[in-house]
Amino acid sequence: MIVVFSGSVALLADTIHNLADALTAAPLWIAFVVGRRPANRRYTYGYGRAEDVAGLAIVAMIALSAAIAGWESVRKLMHPEPMQYIGLVIAASVIGFIGNEAVAIYRIRVGKRIGSAALVADGQHARVDGLTSLAVLFGALGVLAGFPMADPIVGLLITIAIVFVLRDAVREIWWRLMDAVDPALVDRLETAAEKVEGVQAVDEMRVRWIGHTLHAEANVEVDGSLTTLDGHSIAEEVRHAMLHAAPWLRSATVHIDPCHHDGRDHHAVTSHHFPDRRERVPTEERHVSST
Repeated sequence: MIVVFSGSVALLADTIHNLADALTAAPLWIAFVVGRRPANRRYTYGYGRAEDVAGLAIVAMIALSAAIAGWESVRKLMHPEPMQYIGLVIAASVIGFIGNEAVAIYRIRVGKRIGSAALVADGQHARVDGLTSLAVLFGALGVLAGFPMADPIVGLLITIAIVFVLRDAVREIWWRLMDAVDPALVDRLETAAEKVEGVQAVDEMRVRWIGHTLHAEANVEVDGSLTTLDGHSIAEEVRHAMLHAAPWLRSATVHIDPCHHDGRDHHAVTSHHFPDRRERVPTEERHVSST
């Protein structure tokens, strides 16, 4: 109602942005509910990907809010209209900042606690909403000081802020959909696995997010003369070390490879199925080439 009475395009842009931010809570809530469903014969990894699908909906809402805010700001620049009830605009912007910052603190805190990058990003989005509310305040003060074009100019600045949020959101969702993780996380898991007694080398470490949980697969080399029981014990120790190295790791599959000291290719039976896989080399040669 204040937007209608005041005619402030900056407040309109901020309201659209806040509305889009509020709407993002709906797909996130649905994703969290769906993601709690247990795995089954069709969805063997569970429903955690629902959170990534919700991310696509969030990106779409942010893009729509940027388009509407930008259009209204340009229209107001081309066809200026006087701002009314400036005091109400100032009050609304202050209330908007306080409310958005409170929501941002809550979402970021909960997101970090449960390991949800989507919820943390949504909290950061709410924090940007708070800053745009402050921008509306500056625009209203500019109009009050005798500069009527301050309102649509601030509207355009808010649009630019939304575009930057959109860019970051698209990047995060792209990384999740492409199974990208922080390389430092992979290094940390490899280091944890290498420190386990009996592990001669870590041949491969793959990590990905499914929703707000991490899942990893590791190939480690051990002495080929070990018994099945001893090899299994080492694998369990590796899994244990990996679970401690990454708090949000929910599953770790560890494959034991016998060492190459006997000169045999222990993957010869299946090697023709993976022509693009790098040639496995003895542990000693790999260590020499990395120094």
